[in-house]
Amino acid sequence: MTHILTIDRLGHQGDGIASHEGRDVFVPFALPGERVEGEIENARMIAPRILEPSPQRIKPACRHFKSCGGCSTQHIHDDLLAEWKQQSVRDTLVTAGLTPEFRPLHTSPARSRRRAVFSGKRTKKGAMVGFHGRGSDILIDLLDCTLVRPEIMQGFEGLKRLVRIGASRKAEIRLNVTHSLGGLDIDLQDAKPLEPAQRVEVSAVAQQEKFARVSWNGEVVLQVQPPLQRFGPGAVIPPPGSFLQATPEGEAVLVQAVLEITQGAKRVLDIFAGCGTFALPLSRNAEVHAIEGEADMLAALDTAWRMAQGVKAISTETRDLFRRPLMPDEFKGFNAAVIDPPRAGARAQVEELAKGKLARIAFVSCNPATFARDAQILIGGGYRLDWVQVVDQFRWSAHSELVAQFTLDR
Repeated sequence: MTHILTIDRLGHQGDGIASHEGRDVFVPFALPGERVEGEIENARMIAPRILEPSPQRIKPACRHFKSCGGCSTQHIHDDLLAEWKQQSVRDTLVTAGLTPEFRPLHTSPARSRRRAVFSGKRTKKGAMVGFHGRGSDILIDLLDCTLVRPEIMQGFEGLKRLVRIGASRKAEIRLNVTHSLGGLDIDLQDAKPLEPAQRVEVSAVAQQEKFARVSWNGEVVLQVQPPLQRFGPGAVIPPPGSFLQATPEGEAVLVQAVLEITQGAKRVLDIFAGCGTFALPLSRNAEVHAIEGEADMLAALDTAWRMAQGVKAISTETRDLFRRPLMPDEFKGFNAAVIDPPRAGARAQVEELAKGKLARIAFVSCNPATFARDAQILIGGGYRLDWVQVVDQFRWSAHSELVAQFTLDR
């Protein structure tokens, strides 16, 4: 039985939501104000037909939209998309009792993603590289992508050559591809072990395609050029597959906010420091103690700092901050902290920060829900949440990041 519904709002995943018999019905790719028709199964409209399109509906920029699971909101006008992302974060914080000032949202431009994780598999005639379909294990062979930098798409034939060497017909492999100053930095995971002859083949592909570095299940096979990333005054060579902010444009906004929040601090803690995204820019004006669980990432940071000019001291400490968070007595002598935890947040560490009485905390988060939980802990410890800025580095997805300022409420 078909039903005709009017879409009320967008949900947190970008689906339209309509009311039917007192319950919410999720309608994929529908926009507020649109009338849609289709059958309803398990609170979801199946294969909806748009009867009256919204003026906010636009033609998707990518030929793979709807089949590829990499994007879910390319049919939405940029103005509505920005409003929805900002409001989604605001709603999450309000639910937790948080009502800070919101600064204007920053959206990274199209074709700006410098890193992406693709899947690859062999076929009868060659290889496929791409993303999976939405809610599916079907691999979409990408001919183009409006998310990633053009240099990444230009390297796809070389990626397929590597997949033909490393994948089987039955199992997929993962390709962590990053654009660096030296070219593409490629880390293949779940690939077959390399035989000596295959190692020669991989090296030949890397040189012919001008890849900066190729790593195979974590082992560097060949480095043609240093896969450098510029963080403020430092040039870092991250370990294979390391975390980086998704776009240089989004990273620049986050770094500028962190510098503003910590302005005037003489000594700063950088918690979950990674390879130095914040530590190196901070070191122009402050001494920094960088803490991270991965020793190889800190080694890359330390090497870059030692080669940088015009910087203050950066000390490093390898530490599992989930099992052994920094304690309040370790905050003595520091004026501010930067914390950039993974999606799960950092409850144990935040509980100690709430006791530490640092003047300011710059909090960077890729998950508004865990940020809201951690923010409540800091506020309970005497901090004030001054403002939040949403940064959309994952354009056309439901994902958002943010940076926030906490000030000790004396």
